[in-house]
Amino acid sequence: MQAARGDRLVIKGHHVGEPDRDAEILEVKAADGAPPWLVRWSDDGHEGLFFPGPDATIEHFEVHRRPSRRSPST
Repeated sequence: MQAARGDRLVIKGHHVGEPDRDAEILEVKAADGAPPWLVRWSDDGHEGLFFPGPDATIEHFEVHRRPSRRSPST
């Protein structure tokens, strides 16, 4: 499993009626995106290292870059 900074980590609820839990990936320790990752949980704001289990999924997001400021060509 690989992730990048800004991706969303989702842990599915383990019991009927139990909500899913999600976190923002703040930092990826390994160059190839492998765990552990530093995450911030959305429900309580807690930050910590996370090693995913089989109930974890990653939602990848495109990185949006600002357009470069170039002067118009003449």
